[in-house]
Amino acid sequence: MVELEIKTVAQMHTLGQALGCLALGGDLLMLNGPLGAGKTTLTQGIAKGLGITSKVSSPTFVISQYYRGPRIDLVHVDAYRLESLEDLDALDLDTSLEVALTVVEWGAGKVEVLAPERLELDIIRPEGSEAGLDPEDLYGDAPRIVRMHGLGERGEAYLQAVLAQVLANGIEQQVD
Repeated sequence: MVELEIKTVAQMHTLGQALGCLALGGDLLMLNGPLGAGKTTLTQGIAKGLGITSKVSSPTFVISQYYRGPRIDLVHVDAYRLESLEDLDALDLDTSLEVALTVVEWGAGKVEVLAPERLELDIIRPEGSEAGLDPEDLYGDAPRIVRMHGLGERGEAYLQAVLAQVLANGIEQQVD
């Protein structure tokens, strides 16, 4: 597991661009974190890294959005409202899973069956006065911690490649 300190929206986009640039068709990214953590902001950076010029927005109400890219496509899923494997199956993700980059928000406990090899990202944002911040600051440029965990050979290789690229771009790794 790797932890990065993401201090600004621009750095979240930088992380996303690295994830997009280094993605292969068939990769699965699972994004976890509370409301306002930056999951969609990260996905906007991913789309840019894939060369996608379409505006990327949260798929909260449509559950799944598909974006065509010049190299590989992006499938952006919000699994928050999914309650069963049948709901997941109804999205028909298996038709694009092997050729596109699939990014799933709120996927923990729901989409692990899609790919044993994947990259999981947990985005932790400050929670009000406990972190010394006013609540109104939480949705701005409040620093986030992104924990990345690669599963399987591809997940770990993807993690290491992304880590090398973001460290070279000035994002700091948290060390215990």
